[in-house]
Amino acid sequence: MHFPRSAPPTPPEQTRVGVAARTGALLAALSAVLLTLVAVSWSPLVSFDRTVADGLHGWAVTEPGLTRVNLVLTDWVWDPWTMRALTAAAVLWLWWLREWLLAVWVAVTSAVGTFVQQGLKSAVGRERPQWPDPVDSAHYAAFPSGHAMTAMVSCTLLLWLLRRHGGEGRLWHWSIAAAVVSVVGVGLTRLYLGVHWPSDVVGGWLLGACWAALSIAAYERVVLSRQR
Repeated sequence: MHFPRSAPPTPPEQTRVGVAARTGALLAALSAVLLTLVAVSWSPLVSFDRTVADGLHGWAVTEPGLTRVNLVLTDWVWDPWTMRALTAAAVLWLWWLREWLLAVWVAVTSAVGTFVQQGLKSAVGRERPQWPDPVDSAHYAAFPSGHAMTAMVSCTLLLWLLRRHGGEGRLWHWSIAAAVVSVVGVGLTRLYLGVHWPSDVVGGWLLGACWAALSIAAYERVVLSRQR
């Protein structure tokens, strides 16, 4: 009696590429749906955005102490330039390790992510919330949130690099916690300060995660092809 041979196990590297690629594709689809709803000003989404924004702005006006904390977090701790500086430090570290391709890849991913973000802002041209008594101000169009997208791209890349270089145990767990707090936290500060609609922040998260996942999948595929 002959039994069919089982398929050989998929190498871990190919599994990582597949997971990253599928994740990126799913996030791209979700981003496209949200972008379409924002572009056509879908009334249920607009109503939800307005309800959340009105409630948070009223809170921000009546709680100046908490508002100041949010201003510090959004302008210094989780500012896009802070996130880019962390990414730049990682790029310099990779360059020092002579991992030149990876260093350039991370730098280009971060830079192109910024151009994509600004291009979408210009294309969509969504107005930010307007208040008679604003607690903060911001420039350029609203969708997607640059703070949310930059934080997502930067934190995803940094976690990926840490994992590639043996990050595990408590360091890995604390790094994940810090990344989650940063990504979620910066989005909440933008909403609390009344400079973004909720869908702007969600769009920034989705687009940032999509771009990072696709870039990671592409890099891992390049590495696999070079090893063959």
